[in-house]
Amino acid sequence: MRPSLAREPIVAIATASGRGAIGIVRISGQGLAPLATALCGRVLEPRHATLVSFLDRHGAAIDRGLAIHFPAPHSYTGEDVLELQAHGGPIVMQLLLARCLEAAAEADSDSGKPHLARLRLARPGEFTERAFLNDKLDLAQAEAVADLIDASTEAAARSAARSLDGAFSREIGRLAEKIVELRLLVEATLDFPEEEIEFLERAGARRRLAEAKAQIVAVLATARQGALLNEGIRVVLAGQPNVGKSSLLNALAGAELAIVTDIPGTTRDKVGETIQIEGVPVHVTDTAGLREAGDAVEAIGVARSWSAIGEADAVVLLRDLTRIGEAAYDAGEARIVERLGAAFSAGRVLEVFNKADAAAPAQIAAQGADALRVSAITGAGLEGLRQALLTRAGWQAAGEGVFHARARHVDALQRAGTHLDAAEVHAAAGDRALELVAEELRAAHDALGEITGTFSADDLLGAIFSRFCIGK
Repeated sequence: MRPSLAREPIVAIATASGRGAIGIVRISGQGLAPLATALCGRVLEPRHATLVSFLDRHGAAIDRGLAIHFPAPHSYTGEDVLELQAHGGPIVMQLLLARCLEAAAEADSDSGKPHLARLRLARPGEFTERAFLNDKLDLAQAEAVADLIDASTEAAARSAARSLDGAFSREIGRLAEKIVELRLLVEATLDFPEEEIEFLERAGARRRLAEAKAQIVAVLATARQGALLNEGIRVVLAGQPNVGKSSLLNALAGAELAIVTDIPGTTRDKVGETIQIEGVPVHVTDTAGLREAGDAVEAIGVARSWSAIGEADAVVLLRDLTRIGEAAYDAGEARIVERLGAAFSAGRVLEVFNKADAAAPAQIAAQGADALRVSAITGAGLEGLRQALLTRAGWQAAGEGVFHARARHVDALQRAGTHLDAAEVHAAAGDRALELVAEELRAAHDALGEITGTFSADDLLGAIFSRFCIGK
């Protein structure tokens, strides 16, 4: 069992705020049976839903609902867990929560001791944190709980469920086992040099190391796809005024989100929407037209547009096919392209030609056969744009079999791969470099341990669980 950060019993409303048919108050701690009896007026049969009245301090019913007692260690947190399922009104939930805190401090009529004098409100994510600390979940699975709740697409939800089921953790476990085997061989050779064992040849270390590297490349590729499902891709629609950015946002979203007029400068601030393409969340932001602003308000909007462009994963530079060749328009395009030079070099810019439905054949042909042409009005070319965005994001998988991952998981796998590369370089020097090989293997193993929580700093745990909702 991992060392616990806190052992006080905790309580929280575990359902979303607002009105609902059912609301749940959850308690986790040690020795909850007396508290359950005080709240429900009877002894609860373990792991059975029991219809009871939830009683106030005078024995009057606060509400009537289901109570379930999960004795340790067979519970979500690994501790005793008590769940009270009542009607989901905000007032009922608050009364039930207050009664739990009150009953915990009351003296037991038999022993004269309080039931749970230190019962306190749970911090965000503390129930799942305790599940991690009590070895009910590893860290990757615990993160998958939050990712499943926050999933914005069906594919993201399915991949998070696979990670919660342990698919990602098992891949990391198999990879860690290979590295452990290598570490054992290296350490044994270092401990018994008098045996004069030619480690690299007789133990097949180089072959094993190559296998571990190949495996980490495969896991990293899948993790990158999972990270895309989790975090999505940030796309900014950029271009001069009236090139059709707002119309394109509406077409991609399938809803009238942005105001569309023929008046330049209509869009004064960022307008965003999340859509999904093959299950990948795409966070699309429409921005103010890029030009010399005509007033102070528009100037602020243009400045925000450039700020959004700097933060985007991909920039759709939208061009108006019907205006290409006009001197003023072409001059504005040249200024934008010049300022986007770094983004072009980084491969973040996707050039898209809009208004293909209104352009003359010569204007269309002048852009070449490979140009990405769309019509935000008719919808022509939108599917090609969607696929181009996925390609730019690096999406390759079809979704099935992908496990949910986060940016920190990808980073840890990349670092593990870098250490394995270094170990291979040192291994080429023969047994005289075994100490360096051992150190790189240790570092690779530690990096993998960060993913599942085998090796994790307390501040990392705090950052992860603080983003959970209260009651989970």
